[in-house]
Amino acid sequence: MTDDANHWAPKSAGYEPKPDDDRDADVEPDEEDAHPDEELRTDGGPAASGAPTGDADSVDDLLDTEDSGMDGYNYAYLDEHTKREVRRATLSAIAIPGHQVPYASRAMPLARGWGTGGIQASMSLLGPDDRFKVIDQGSDESVNAANIRRLAKTTAEVEGTTDTTEADVIQTRHRIPEEVLDDDQILVLQVPITDPLRRVDPSDDANRRRHAHKDYAKMWVALYENVVEWGEINVGSRYPVMVAGRYLMDPSPIPRWDVPKLHDADNLYVFAAGREARIYAVPPHTEVEPLAFADKSFQVERFDEPCAHCGSDDTYRTEIETDDGDRVVVCNDTSFCEKREADPDLTKDHHLDRDGVTWGPATGGVEAASGHVDADDTARTDGGESE
Repeated sequence: MTDDANHWAPKSAGYEPKPDDDRDADVEPDEEDAHPDEELRTDGGPAASGAPTGDADSVDDLLDTEDSGMDGYNYAYLDEHTKREVRRATLSAIAIPGHQVPYASRAMPLARGWGTGGIQASMSLLGPDDRFKVIDQGSDESVNAANIRRLAKTTAEVEGTTDTTEADVIQTRHRIPEEVLDDDQILVLQVPITDPLRRVDPSDDANRRRHAHKDYAKMWVALYENVVEWGEINVGSRYPVMVAGRYLMDPSPIPRWDVPKLHDADNLYVFAAGREARIYAVPPHTEVEPLAFADKSFQVERFDEPCAHCGSDDTYRTEIETDDGDRVVVCNDTSFCEKREADPDLTKDHHLDRDGVTWGPATGGVEAASGHVDADDTARTDGGESE
Protein backbone atom coordinates (compact mmCIF):
# COMPACT_ATOMS: atom_id res chain seq x y z
CA MET A 1 0.00 0.00 0.00
CA THR A 2 2.85 2.33 0.86
CA ASP A 3 4.61 1.63 -2.42
CA ASP A 4 1.43 2.28 -4.36
CA ALA A 5 0.89 5.53 -2.52
CA ASN A 6 4.41 6.65 -3.27
CA HIS A 7 4.07 5.58 -6.87
CA TRP A 8 1.00 7.78 -7.43
CA ALA A 9 2.16 10.68 -5.30
CA PRO A 10 2.53 13.95 -7.24
CA LYS A 11 6.05 15.03 -8.13
CA SER A 12 5.54 18.17 -6.08
CA ALA A 13 5.42 15.90 -3.01
CA GLY A 14 9.05 14.89 -3.53
CA TYR A 15 8.47 11.62 -5.38
CA GLU A 16 11.47 10.23 -7.28
CA PRO A 17 11.22 7.14 -9.49
CA LYS A 18 12.83 4.04 -8.01
CA PRO A 19 15.61 2.36 -9.96
CA ASP A 20 13.41 -0.69 -10.58
CA ASP A 21 10.50 1.46 -11.61
CA ASP A 22 10.77 1.42 -15.39
CA ARG A 23 7.50 3.21 -15.85
CA ASP A 24 9.10 6.55 -16.68
CA ALA A 25 12.66 5.49 -17.23
CA ASP A 26 14.40 5.97 -20.55
CA VAL A 27 11.27 7.39 -22.13
CA GLU A 28 12.05 9.59 -25.10
CA PRO A 29 9.45 12.02 -26.38
CA ASP A 30 7.57 10.79 -29.39
CA GLU A 31 8.78 12.78 -32.39
CA GLU A 32 5.44 12.31 -34.12
CA ASP A 33 3.67 14.02 -31.20
CA ALA A 34 5.87 17.11 -31.44
CA HIS A 35 4.83 20.18 -33.40
CA PRO A 36 7.77 21.10 -35.62
CA ASP A 37 5.95 24.14 -37.03
CA GLU A 38 5.59 25.79 -33.62
CA GLU A 39 8.40 27.83 -32.14
CA LEU A 40 8.47 27.72 -28.34
CA ARG A 41 8.13 30.96 -26.44
CA THR A 42 9.93 31.68 -23.22
CA ASP A 43 6.67 31.15 -21.33
CA GLY A 44 6.31 27.64 -22.72
CA GLY A 45 3.57 28.32 -25.25
CA PRO A 46 3.75 28.20 -29.04
CA ALA A 47 4.51 31.43 -30.83
CA ALA A 48 1.73 32.94 -32.89
CA SER A 49 1.78 31.91 -36.52
CA GLY A 50 3.40 34.57 -38.64
CA ALA A 51 4.96 36.36 -35.65
CA PRO A 52 8.64 37.29 -35.91
CA THR A 53 10.84 34.54 -34.48
CA GLY A 54 14.52 34.18 -33.90
CA ASP A 55 16.97 36.96 -33.27
CA ALA A 56 15.93 40.30 -34.72
CA ASP A 57 18.54 42.59 -36.20
CA SER A 58 16.66 45.76 -35.24
CA VAL A 59 13.53 47.11 -33.61
CA ASP A 60 12.06 47.63 -37.08
CA ASP A 61 12.21 43.87 -37.66
CA LEU A 62 10.13 43.28 -34.55
CA LEU A 63 7.59 45.93 -35.53
CA ASP A 64 7.36 44.84 -39.15
CA THR A 65 4.09 42.89 -39.41
CA GLU A 66 3.08 43.97 -42.89
CA ASP A 67 3.35 40.45 -44.28
CA SER A 68 2.29 38.42 -41.27
CA GLY A 69 -0.51 40.69 -40.05
CA MET A 70 -2.19 39.26 -36.97
CA ASP A 71 -2.06 35.59 -37.96
CA GLY A 72 -2.45 33.51 -34.84
CA TYR A 73 -4.58 36.11 -33.06
CA ASN A 74 -8.34 36.17 -32.91
CA TYR A 75 -10.40 38.55 -35.05
CA ALA A 76 -10.56 42.00 -33.45
CA TYR A 77 -7.89 40.89 -30.94
CA LEU A 78 -10.36 39.72 -28.28
CA ASP A 79 -11.42 36.09 -27.98
CA GLU A 80 -14.99 35.22 -28.89
CA HIS A 81 -16.04 34.56 -25.29
CA THR A 82 -14.92 38.05 -24.27
CA LYS A 83 -16.71 39.70 -27.17
CA ARG A 84 -19.92 37.84 -26.37
CA GLU A 85 -19.69 38.96 -22.76
CA VAL A 86 -19.14 42.59 -23.71
CA ARG A 87 -22.05 42.47 -26.16
CA ARG A 88 -24.34 40.98 -23.53
CA ALA A 89 -23.32 43.67 -21.04
CA THR A 90 -23.97 46.30 -23.73
CA LEU A 91 -27.43 44.88 -24.44
CA SER A 92 -28.24 44.94 -20.72
CA ALA A 93 -27.05 48.54 -20.53
CA ILE A 94 -29.26 49.49 -23.48
CA ALA A 95 -32.25 47.79 -21.84
CA ILE A 96 -31.70 49.80 -18.62
CA PRO A 97 -30.52 53.26 -19.75
CA GLY A 98 -27.99 54.85 -17.42
CA HIS A 99 -27.52 51.73 -15.28
CA GLN A 100 -23.93 50.54 -14.76
CA VAL A 101 -23.54 46.92 -15.87
CA PRO A 102 -20.44 45.04 -14.63
CA TYR A 103 -18.35 42.88 -16.93
CA ALA A 104 -15.00 41.08 -16.76
CA SER A 105 -12.60 43.64 -18.19
CA ARG A 106 -9.69 42.00 -20.00
CA ALA A 107 -6.06 43.03 -20.31
CA MET A 108 -5.40 45.12 -23.39
CA PRO A 109 -2.16 46.20 -25.11
CA LEU A 110 -2.13 49.51 -23.24
CA ALA A 111 -2.33 50.64 -19.64
CA ARG A 112 -5.66 50.78 -17.85
CA GLY A 113 -6.96 54.31 -17.84
CA TRP A 114 -5.94 54.92 -21.45
CA GLY A 115 -9.13 53.65 -23.06
CA THR A 116 -9.13 49.90 -22.43
CA GLY A 117 -12.88 49.86 -21.84
CA GLY A 118 -13.58 51.80 -25.01
CA ILE A 119 -11.35 49.49 -27.04
CA GLN A 120 -13.10 46.37 -25.72
CA ALA A 121 -16.51 47.83 -26.51
CA SER A 122 -15.41 48.96 -29.99
CA MET A 123 -13.70 45.67 -30.85
CA SER A 124 -16.82 43.77 -29.81
CA LEU A 125 -19.01 45.88 -32.09
CA LEU A 126 -16.79 46.21 -35.17
CA GLY A 127 -17.27 44.11 -38.30
CA PRO A 128 -15.17 43.83 -41.48
CA ASP A 129 -17.48 46.20 -43.39
CA ASP A 130 -17.42 48.96 -40.75
CA ARG A 131 -15.55 52.24 -40.87
CA PHE A 132 -13.88 53.22 -37.61
CA LYS A 133 -13.12 56.73 -36.36
CA VAL A 134 -11.15 57.48 -33.19
CA ILE A 135 -10.83 60.93 -31.66
CA ASP A 136 -8.99 62.11 -28.57
CA GLN A 137 -9.98 65.52 -27.19
CA GLY A 138 -11.44 66.37 -30.60
CA SER A 139 -8.32 65.36 -32.55
CA ASP A 140 -8.00 62.42 -34.94
CA GLU A 141 -4.21 62.57 -35.03
CA SER A 142 -3.23 62.33 -31.37
CA VAL A 143 -0.95 59.44 -30.42
CA ASN A 144 -3.64 57.55 -28.52
CA ALA A 145 -6.24 57.93 -31.29
CA ALA A 146 -3.81 56.89 -34.03
CA ASN A 147 -2.66 53.80 -32.12
CA ILE A 148 -6.18 52.62 -31.36
CA ARG A 149 -7.20 53.13 -34.98
CA ARG A 150 -4.15 51.19 -36.16
CA LEU A 151 -4.93 48.32 -33.74
CA ALA A 152 -8.47 48.05 -35.11
CA LYS A 153 -7.24 48.23 -38.69
CA THR A 154 -4.66 45.48 -38.10
CA THR A 155 -6.76 43.05 -36.06
CA ALA A 156 -10.31 43.68 -37.34
CA GLU A 157 -9.45 44.61 -40.94
CA VAL A 158 -11.71 47.65 -40.77
CA GLU A 159 -11.27 50.84 -42.71
CA GLY A 160 -10.23 53.87 -40.70
CA THR A 161 -11.65 57.32 -41.36
CA THR A 162 -11.43 60.83 -39.94
CA ASP A 163 -14.80 61.91 -41.40
CA THR A 164 -17.55 61.75 -38.79
CA THR A 165 -20.30 61.31 -41.38
CA GLU A 166 -18.61 58.23 -42.92
CA ALA A 167 -17.92 56.33 -39.69
CA ASP A 168 -20.07 53.45 -38.46
CA VAL A 169 -18.42 53.20 -35.03
CA ILE A 170 -16.75 56.20 -33.36
CA GLN A 171 -14.59 55.85 -30.27
CA THR A 172 -13.92 59.07 -28.43
CA ARG A 173 -12.29 60.46 -25.34
CA HIS A 174 -13.83 63.58 -23.78
CA ARG A 175 -15.70 64.89 -26.82
CA ILE A 176 -18.78 64.29 -28.98
CA PRO A 177 -18.30 65.31 -32.64
CA GLU A 178 -19.87 68.54 -33.82
CA GLU A 179 -21.62 66.96 -36.81
CA VAL A 180 -24.97 65.30 -36.16
CA LEU A 181 -24.83 61.51 -35.74
CA ASP A 182 -27.54 59.38 -37.34
CA ASP A 183 -29.31 56.18 -36.34
CA ASP A 184 -26.76 53.95 -38.09
CA GLN A 185 -23.86 55.16 -35.97
CA ILE A 186 -22.57 54.11 -32.54
CA LEU A 187 -20.51 56.42 -30.35
CA VAL A 188 -18.29 54.66 -27.79
CA LEU A 189 -16.97 56.89 -25.02
CA GLN A 190 -13.94 56.10 -22.87
CA VAL A 191 -14.87 56.55 -19.21
CA PRO A 192 -12.36 57.04 -16.38
CA ILE A 193 -14.94 57.32 -13.55
CA THR A 194 -18.36 55.70 -13.86
CA ASP A 195 -20.32 56.95 -10.85
CA PRO A 196 -21.26 60.65 -10.56
CA LEU A 197 -22.01 60.14 -6.86
CA ARG A 198 -18.33 59.58 -6.18
CA ARG A 199 -18.02 63.37 -6.21
CA VAL A 200 -19.99 63.47 -2.97
CA ASP A 201 -19.22 60.07 -1.40
CA PRO A 202 -16.20 57.84 -2.12
CA SER A 203 -18.03 54.71 -0.92
CA ASP A 204 -19.17 52.67 -3.92
CA ASP A 205 -21.32 50.43 -1.71
CA ALA A 206 -23.24 53.41 -0.35
CA ASN A 207 -23.59 54.90 -3.81
CA ARG A 208 -25.00 51.66 -5.24
CA ARG A 209 -27.67 51.73 -2.54
CA ARG A 210 -28.46 55.32 -3.50
CA HIS A 211 -28.89 54.32 -7.14
CA ALA A 212 -31.14 51.41 -6.12
CA HIS A 213 -33.38 53.75 -4.11
CA LYS A 214 -33.04 56.70 -6.50
CA ASP A 215 -31.70 58.70 -3.58
CA TYR A 216 -29.76 61.58 -5.10
CA ALA A 217 -30.27 64.15 -2.35
CA LYS A 218 -26.54 64.36 -1.62
CA MET A 219 -25.82 65.37 -5.22
CA TRP A 220 -28.51 68.07 -5.09
CA VAL A 221 -26.95 69.44 -1.89
CA ALA A 222 -23.52 69.52 -3.57
CA LEU A 223 -24.93 71.47 -6.53
CA TYR A 224 -26.67 73.90 -4.14
CA GLU A 225 -23.39 74.51 -2.31
CA ASN A 226 -21.75 75.11 -5.69
CA VAL A 227 -24.35 77.77 -6.54
CA VAL A 228 -23.87 79.44 -3.15
CA GLU A 229 -20.11 79.62 -3.70
CA TRP A 230 -20.01 80.62 -7.38
CA GLY A 231 -23.43 82.08 -8.15
CA GLU A 232 -24.11 79.35 -10.74
CA ILE A 233 -23.55 75.62 -11.20
CA ASN A 234 -19.83 75.66 -11.88
CA VAL A 235 -19.18 72.10 -13.09
CA GLY A 236 -16.80 72.10 -16.04
CA SER A 237 -17.01 68.46 -17.13
CA ARG A 238 -18.68 65.22 -16.04
CA TYR A 239 -21.89 67.19 -15.54
CA PRO A 240 -24.43 64.88 -13.82
CA VAL A 241 -27.49 63.98 -15.90
CA MET A 242 -30.69 62.07 -15.22
CA VAL A 243 -31.38 59.37 -17.82
CA ALA A 244 -34.96 58.39 -18.64
CA GLY A 245 -36.08 59.93 -15.34
CA ARG A 246 -34.48 57.11 -13.36
CA TYR A 247 -30.69 56.84 -13.11
CA LEU A 248 -28.17 59.55 -12.37
CA MET A 249 -25.36 59.14 -14.90
CA ASP A 250 -21.84 60.40 -15.42
CA PRO A 251 -21.52 61.37 -19.13
CA SER A 252 -17.71 60.96 -18.95
CA PRO A 253 -15.48 64.08 -18.94
CA ILE A 254 -17.19 65.69 -21.92
CA PRO A 255 -17.66 69.47 -21.67
CA ARG A 256 -21.07 70.90 -20.84
CA TRP A 257 -21.29 71.89 -24.51
CA ASP A 258 -21.76 68.22 -25.46
CA VAL A 259 -24.30 67.30 -22.76
CA PRO A 260 -27.39 68.46 -24.74
CA LYS A 261 -26.35 66.14 -27.59
CA LEU A 262 -27.23 63.13 -25.41
CA HIS A 263 -30.90 64.10 -25.27
CA ASP A 264 -33.22 62.48 -27.85
CA ALA A 265 -30.30 61.63 -30.13
CA ASP A 266 -30.70 59.36 -33.14
CA ASN A 267 -27.56 57.36 -32.39
CA LEU A 268 -26.57 54.91 -29.63
CA TYR A 269 -24.13 55.99 -26.91
CA VAL A 270 -22.04 53.32 -25.19
CA PHE A 271 -19.92 54.27 -22.16
CA ALA A 272 -17.19 51.77 -21.27
CA ALA A 273 -14.76 51.83 -18.34
CA GLY A 274 -12.04 49.17 -18.47
CA ARG A 275 -10.39 50.03 -15.16
CA GLU A 276 -13.71 49.91 -13.27
CA ALA A 277 -15.15 47.10 -15.44
CA ARG A 278 -18.48 48.85 -16.06
CA ILE A 279 -20.56 49.52 -19.17
CA TYR A 280 -23.62 51.78 -19.43
CA ALA A 281 -25.51 53.23 -22.36
CA VAL A 282 -27.96 55.83 -23.62
CA PRO A 283 -30.20 54.33 -26.35
CA PRO A 284 -31.54 56.46 -29.22
CA HIS A 285 -34.36 58.90 -28.41
CA THR A 286 -33.86 58.70 -24.67
CA GLU A 287 -34.59 61.61 -22.36
CA VAL A 288 -31.37 62.95 -20.84
CA GLU A 289 -31.78 65.92 -18.51
CA PRO A 290 -28.87 67.72 -16.82
CA LEU A 291 -29.47 68.46 -13.14
CA ALA A 292 -30.37 72.10 -12.54
CA PHE A 293 -32.54 74.32 -10.38
CA ALA A 294 -35.55 76.31 -11.52
CA ASP A 295 -33.76 79.61 -10.92
CA LYS A 296 -30.28 78.36 -11.85
CA SER A 297 -30.57 76.63 -15.20
CA PHE A 298 -27.98 74.51 -16.91
CA GLN A 299 -25.71 76.55 -19.17
CA VAL A 300 -23.07 75.58 -21.69
CA GLU A 301 -19.66 77.21 -22.04
CA ARG A 302 -19.55 80.74 -23.41
CA PHE A 303 -16.91 81.87 -25.92
CA ASP A 304 -15.94 85.44 -26.73
CA GLU A 305 -14.03 84.77 -29.95
CA PRO A 306 -14.81 82.75 -33.10
CA CYS A 307 -12.45 80.08 -34.40
CA ALA A 308 -9.25 81.60 -35.77
CA HIS A 309 -9.14 79.00 -38.56
CA CYS A 310 -12.68 78.67 -39.89
CA GLY A 311 -14.48 81.57 -38.19
CA SER A 312 -17.12 79.32 -36.54
CA ASP A 313 -19.02 80.69 -33.57
CA ASP A 314 -21.31 77.66 -33.06
CA THR A 315 -18.66 75.06 -32.11
CA TYR A 316 -16.83 74.16 -28.93
CA ARG A 317 -13.52 76.01 -28.96
CA THR A 318 -10.24 75.73 -27.11
CA GLU A 319 -7.20 77.96 -26.78
CA ILE A 320 -3.91 76.74 -28.22
CA GLU A 321 -0.40 78.15 -28.42
CA THR A 322 1.17 78.60 -31.84
CA ASP A 323 4.81 78.08 -32.74
CA ASP A 324 5.31 81.84 -32.46
CA GLY A 325 4.10 81.84 -28.87
CA ASP A 326 0.74 83.45 -29.65
CA ARG A 327 -2.45 82.03 -28.13
CA VAL A 328 -5.43 81.63 -30.46
CA VAL A 329 -8.94 80.18 -30.12
CA VAL A 330 -9.76 77.33 -32.51
CA CYS A 331 -12.40 74.64 -32.96
CA ASN A 332 -11.80 71.59 -30.79
CA ASP A 333 -13.22 69.25 -33.46
CA THR A 334 -10.39 69.36 -35.99
CA SER A 335 -12.22 67.33 -38.65
CA PHE A 336 -15.25 69.64 -38.76
CA CYS A 337 -13.00 72.71 -38.60
CA GLU A 338 -11.27 71.62 -41.81
CA LYS A 339 -14.66 71.25 -43.50
CA ARG A 340 -15.74 74.68 -42.31
CA GLU A 341 -12.54 76.18 -43.69
CA ALA A 342 -13.46 74.82 -47.12
CA ASP A 343 -17.15 75.79 -46.76
CA PRO A 344 -17.89 78.45 -44.11
CA ASP A 345 -21.67 78.00 -44.55
CA LEU A 346 -21.58 74.24 -43.87
CA THR A 347 -24.20 73.21 -41.31
CA LYS A 348 -23.75 70.47 -38.73
CA ASP A 349 -26.54 68.41 -40.30
CA HIS A 350 -25.45 68.98 -43.91
CA HIS A 351 -25.39 65.22 -44.57
CA LEU A 352 -28.94 64.58 -43.34
CA ASP A 353 -32.22 65.12 -45.13
CA ARG A 354 -33.73 67.47 -42.57
CA ASP A 355 -33.61 71.13 -41.67
CA GLY A 356 -34.59 73.49 -38.91
CA VAL A 357 -32.68 71.67 -36.16
CA THR A 358 -29.02 72.03 -35.29
CA TRP A 359 -26.85 69.75 -33.21
CA GLY A 360 -26.21 70.60 -29.59
CA PRO A 361 -26.58 73.89 -27.75
CA ALA A 362 -27.72 77.22 -29.11
CA THR A 363 -25.51 79.10 -31.55
CA GLY A 364 -24.91 82.69 -32.55
CA GLY A 365 -24.34 83.86 -28.99
CA VAL A 366 -27.68 82.58 -27.64
CA GLU A 367 -27.26 80.74 -24.34
CA ALA A 368 -29.50 77.67 -24.10
CA ALA A 369 -30.45 75.58 -21.13
CA SER A 370 -30.52 72.23 -22.91
CA GLY A 371 -32.09 70.44 -25.82
CA HIS A 372 -32.16 71.30 -29.51
CA VAL A 373 -32.17 74.72 -31.12
CA ASP A 374 -34.34 76.03 -33.90
CA ALA A 375 -32.93 77.61 -37.02
CA ASP A 376 -33.84 81.06 -35.70
CA ASP A 377 -31.66 80.42 -32.61
CA THR A 378 -34.64 80.05 -30.28
CA ALA A 379 -33.62 77.62 -27.58
CA ARG A 380 -35.87 74.74 -26.56
CA THR A 381 -35.50 72.63 -23.44
CA ASP A 382 -37.96 69.87 -24.26
CA GLY A 383 -36.53 68.71 -27.59
CA GLY A 384 -39.83 69.36 -29.37
CA GLU A 385 -41.05 72.08 -31.69
CA SER A 386 -40.93 75.62 -30.37
CA GLU A 387 -44.11 77.59 -29.96
